[in-house]
Amino acid sequence: MTDVDVPSGLRATVPTPAPGDPALARLSLNQATTKYWSLRQAVDGCLRAGIPAIGPWREQVAEAGLAASARLLRDSGLRVSTYCRGGFLTAVEPEAALDDNRRALDEAAELGAPVLVMVVGGLPEGDRDLVGARARVQEALAVLAPYAAERGVRLGLEPLHPMFSADRAVLSTLGQALDWAEPFPAEQVGVVVDTYHVWWDPRVHEDIAWAGPRGRIASFQVCDWVLPLPADPLLGRGMVGDGHIDVRSLYRAVRAAGYEGDVEWEVFNADVWAADGDDVIATMARRHVQHVL
Repeated sequence: MTDVDVPSGLRATVPTPAPGDPALARLSLNQATTKYWSLRQAVDGCLRAGIPAIGPWREQVAEAGLAASARLLRDSGLRVSTYCRGGFLTAVEPEAALDDNRRALDEAAELGAPVLVMVVGGLPEGDRDLVGARARVQEALAVLAPYAAERGVRLGLEPLHPMFSADRAVLSTLGQALDWAEPFPAEQVGVVVDTYHVWWDPRVHEDIAWAGPRGRIASFQVCDWVLPLPADPLLGRGMVGDGHIDVRSLYRAVRAAGYEGDVEWEVFNADVWAADGDDVIATMARRHVQHVL
């Protein structure tokens, strides 16, 4: 069934846009939204629903094999909006992380992904030196940006909500991400505007307006902030329209700033993951028209 709302399980109250509907033209499925689908299943789901772009994750690509994944994506005709993810650059001894990010950039190039999303990493275990961790990220970017440029892939710095500073990202605001990107050409390092992570920031509209004309917005990702937060706040994302974020205002802000790329739906939510994948994508398409455009 594709007329079921996810995750409520209720019948949808508005029609699902048909494949070819212009409203879907810049819509992308980030593969995390259908976490338990293989890459082939996600590609097939997009094709059935008329979703023209996809953001694959490294785990599913590794499962299918890089060459097979690249061939599948090319043959499908889908755009690759981003590749998730690189980063985790805060280790005191960074060489292993740098090597892994070089491999991620090689993979992104093979897949035809224009952007490698960078979740920069939190504090190493037992470490309270936030300033030092941030400095190590900036040092690593200076190493990785030229490598990314050689492969025609852009680093997309994603600021995460401050509640993730300890374990996932010492990069917390869009303004901070723009400051870290500034030493590099815009075609090498940009920023990811994820509604879940930036909606609370009183400067977010000002920073979007600054970033857009300078070509710094590499990706726009959407989901909603739903309450109560689960025990694992990473899974507190909801389908747009179910929570507290004015996603449409942020969408309009990035468009007004000149961003013309895809709108990538990235929803970490156990109930969404447990639902039928086709129902998830159909709900995504409906909510995209209702609450984003």
